[in-house]
Amino acid sequence: MGLLVFVRNLLLALCLFLVLGFLYYSAWKLHLLQWEDSNSVVLSFDSAGHTLGSEYDRLGFLLKLDSKLFSKPAPMFLDDSFRKWARIREFVPPFGIKGQDNLIKAILSVTKEYRLTPALDSLSCRRCIIVGNGGVLANKSLGSRIDDYDIVVRLNSAPVKGFEKDVGSKTTLRITYPEGAMQRPEQYERDSLFVLAGFKWQDFKWLKYIVYKERVSASDGFWKSVATRVPKEPPEIRILNPYFIQEAAFSLIGLPFNNGLMGRGRGRDHGPARL
Repeated sequence: MGLLVFVRNLLLALCLFLVLGFLYYSAWKLHLLQWEDSNSVVLSFDSAGHTLGSEYDRLGFLLKLDSKLFSKPAPMFLDDSFRKWARIREFVPPFGIKGQDNLIKAILSVTKEYRLTPALDSLSCRRCIIVGNGGVLANKSLGSRIDDYDIVVRLNSAPVKGFEKDVGSKTTLRITYPEGAMQRPEQYERDSLFVLAGFKWQDFKWLKYIVYKERVSASDGFWKSVATRVPKEPPEIRILNPYFIQEAAFSLIGLPFNNGLMGRGRGRDHGPARL
């Protein structure tokens, strides 16, 4: 079980880094308010679950990037038009929103914000940096360099307080999921946006509890203890668009399609289901 948890967390971190990198590749298109509808590019897969026309190595990873990756404009965060886009309607989490419509609608009706801050949206060119959790910045004194970027993205519970000299003090987006979120309210940065990366249906239910300040049940299908409170007001909360997770998994990493499901029917904590 310990090995499975390690592998799951490793895959989660890998996919989040890939997703975040390509989020900013297409960031200049995010001024569009409406999504592409069902005329979006549809991926075609062979019997092994690989994208047709792509070349893979013996481990199943793409040898060359698809030039069409993220060619369609898509918002970084889910907005109130989320039901119109076929590419995420047809997949369950983490690759889509199938079955989550009511929860997402309830959340967005309260958050009512779907973009970056007005100050960041006004920039014609945004310089972004993703700060990982692996400890490679220890004793590097790069904090001031990191803080020079317009957007600083941190993942899960990566610490900042007490480590500013090495990792910086600025956080623009903190992207996480229930089990990865910081559990002590005082650990959260005052000016950052809290972004949910929903990997299972329980994650959206958890976010609804957080937004509505309802009691979070520890027995709601989580594999470890989760935060029961996030010290953010609803307008400071976003939902990461699963379109980017879908593209990173199927078109970039080359994961088997498997009808949009992960884990091949095994238990919910098995396989790369936490991508």
